[in-house]
Amino acid sequence: MTLHWRQLRDDVISCQVTSESETDEAGGALGRLLGAGDVVALIGDLGAGKTRFVKGVAEAWGVFRDDVNSPTFTLIQEYPGRIPIRHCDTYRLRNAEEFADLGLDELFAVDGIALVEWGDRVEEYLPRDRIDVRITIDSPTGRTLEVAATGPRYRQILSRILAGDEGAAAG
Repeated sequence: MTLHWRQLRDDVISCQVTSESETDEAGGALGRLLGAGDVVALIGDLGAGKTRFVKGVAEAWGVFRDDVNSPTFTLIQEYPGRIPIRHCDTYRLRNAEEFADLGLDELFAVDGIALVEWGDRVEEYLPRDRIDVRITIDSPTGRTLEVAATGPRYRQILSRILAGDEGAAAG
C-alpha cells in the first residue's frame, strides 16, 4: 500500500486512509522517522483510530503490535522496543492538572518516544515542539489524518514523509 500524502501548509500534511491497515501504515511512516525525545499528540473522537496509529508507530520500533493497547485505565504504558515507547491516554482525567501529576519528566524523558492520546485536553503541559496527529472520522472505515509539526526538526520529518523517505527506524 502507498499512502498519498499532500501538503496543506509548510507545517501540515494530510492523507486519507480507508482501512485500519492504512492507519497502521501511516503510524509506521511517522514512527520510522521519530527518535528518542520526540513527542506526538494524538487528537480525535472515540474510535477514530488513535491507538491503531500508535500500534504503527510502536511496531516501527520493534514493539509487537498486539502488545499495544489503549492505556485508558492505566493512563501510561511503556513498551520496550529499540527505545522505550511511552503511550499515555488522558481521556479519563478530570482536568489537565491531573496530567501534570502523572510524572511528565518520565513520560517526556529524552531516552524514548512519548505518544499522548487526547493531547488537545492537556496541551498546556505538552512540549511546545511536537507533532500533532488529528484523526477525523469520514466513514465507518475512512479517516483523514492531518499531521502538524512545530519546530524545524518536526517540519523536516513531515518533508521526509511527503518525499516518501521514511527509511527504517533508527537504533
